[in-house]
Amino acid sequence: MRAAPVAVVAAALKRLLTLRRQTGPMPDLPLTFQDDQWMHQIFLAKSAQNGGVVRRKVADVERKVGRKTFELEVRRRGFHLIEAGGQFIIICTRDPLHLIV
Repeated sequence: MRAAPVAVVAAALKRLLTLRRQTGPMPDLPLTFQDDQWMHQIFLAKSAQNGGVVRRKVADVERKVGRKTFELEVRRRGFHLIEAGGQFIIICTRDPLHLIV
């Protein structure tokens, strides 16, 4: 079996990444450096560092990193994630939550 030339493999990967951006998240593909940085930037926000709340549009999360990847990162950090009104609300604390109403 012949190995594909590097240019052919690179072109195929570029098509897949373009398709990912056009059609939404494809969790089996690795994140680009920019997408990975985008996700980690969320948790570098001052409110996240101080145990506060940050929010992002669901559509942005799904387009940039994918829902599954985002959920796994929030879970890895031990934070809480709520989806409401087209937004992800990340409560950046490991303390238990109490729903009042």
